[in-house]
Amino acid sequence: MARDSLAELHTEPFAAEREWTVEDIPVLTASVAVPRPVPAADRVSRRIHRYYQLQCRSYLRYCERWLLPQAEAAYREALAASAPLPCLRAELRYQVTYNQGGLWSLYTQSRETPVSGPSLLTRRGDTWDLNGGYPVELSAFFPPRSNWKKLLLTLAAEDILRQERAGVSQYREDWRRTLRRQFNAQNYYLTAEGLAFFFPMYAIAPAAEGIPTFTLPYGTNLLHLPEEVPGEMITPNQSR
Repeated sequence: MARDSLAELHTEPFAAEREWTVEDIPVLTASVAVPRPVPAADRVSRRIHRYYQLQCRSYLRYCERWLLPQAEAAYREALAASAPLPCLRAELRYQVTYNQGGLWSLYTQSRETPVSGPSLLTRRGDTWDLNGGYPVELSAFFPPRSNWKKLLLTLAAEDILRQERAGVSQYREDWRRTLRRQFNAQNYYLTAEGLAFFFPMYAIAPAAEGIPTFTLPYGTNLLHLPEEVPGEMITPNQSR
């Protein structure tokens, strides 16, 4: 095992906030919390630290370049109509979902709260091999040449049918057609119960359902236990 390999990763939140104004009136606020390894004394921890610092900066740039013009337009529209002045809100948070056996998994999720309508949620999953310090491909959790994509899509379809029969969730009428098209192998993370994979908000369900998430339990249907993952990783120039 490499000298810098870790069994677990200890982190604390790194927080940042920004506020943008138009004519000295706040029109957009953004808050960010991303993981920061402590201590960042080895190369793997430092690499992960740089990765999420970049994500933090990228998200704030996104807010300034894309959300600020929308916020300014909403402000001027309200000003012209003598309506209450709006202030849009954006936030980025994270949740560590697995941290043992040399694997560290989490998701980051942003929320944009517009002037009207539901909040927009965007989720990203990351699973890191703490030995090499790179993200692990979803395919690494399944035997070579296994049809893991079909397995996951079948599981999602069965869960959707159960939820609709029980009346606990509602999906789009065309979810069967869009399920495969909207599947993204990068949209996954590990939990204590199994491998969780998800679909973007609005992709297969209305806004009320948020981000549809499904879980394949460990030890079933060819899924490797986390400790059995053979260490298949993407190289730096393939990183997401």
